[in-house]
Amino acid sequence: MLHIEQLNQLRALRQQWRDAGETVAFVPTMGNLHSGHLKLVRHASALADHVIVSIYVNPMQFGANEDLDAYPRTLDADMQALVALNVSAVFTPGTPDMYPRGIEAQTAIEVPAISDVLCGASRPGHFRGVATIVNKLFNMVQPDIAVFGKKDYQQLQVIRRMVEDLSMPVDIQGVETEREESGLAKSSRNGYLSDQQKRQAAVIYAQLVTAGQRVLSNAQDFPKIEQQANQEIAQAGLTPEYFSIRRCRDLSTAQPGDAANELVIVAAAKLGTTRLIDNLEVASLK
Repeated sequence: MLHIEQLNQLRALRQQWRDAGETVAFVPTMGNLHSGHLKLVRHASALADHVIVSIYVNPMQFGANEDLDAYPRTLDADMQALVALNVSAVFTPGTPDMYPRGIEAQTAIEVPAISDVLCGASRPGHFRGVATIVNKLFNMVQPDIAVFGKKDYQQLQVIRRMVEDLSMPVDIQGVETEREESGLAKSSRNGYLSDQQKRQAAVIYAQLVTAGQRVLSNAQDFPKIEQQANQEIAQAGLTPEYFSIRRCRDLSTAQPGDAANELVIVAAAKLGTTRLIDNLEVASLK
């Protein structure tokens, strides 16, 4: 497994593989890898001749009061975890290389509408940072396939829209969320939670399942379903941010009569200072 830090090294390697007619699957990460990330890597390794994993904590997607400095950086452990998998190269660029003129002077990618709702409403500029860095990484790695987790459902849909709108030749693959036994979605931010808090946080997934089952049973009062879920999440000691039934493709608000297999239920809540997100595609309960 190669460890690449410079773009010219990456491009030389990519050209070598292209000349040999070999394909590349790409898994972009911010490091602090857990079993959910490794699931993405295993999925990628089944799709292409080579897998590249990037590790870069992107400052452009963090807000002024968010946890950029506190975000865990565990490169040595991450590299050890990836050695055991079928990874050809790990790309770890530095911020001076990613933003040579600084973030404020960086050309940015905006994905309108779908970036402005849900997490985008409470984290202005977040998806601008996500779309920009993913676009840059796609231009650097030039993958045939890119693999993302479905836990960050809005992020996945933003990236799909960006790729479609900009006619990018990258096949975007979404992989099902890795979960704790309790149902809690695996996340790097779970490391901020105590064991007791992790048990509390499992209420989010429990309410997603309950709401999904109600939708499948033809319950049409979506606002009532959402309100009841938020009440249960609050009673468990979390602070709900949103719990919403949406259309999968564009995350617009679901309407009575929408087909259940086209709907996703998305949720965000805080437990202490830790912000947790999760989702459930209703069709997955069938």
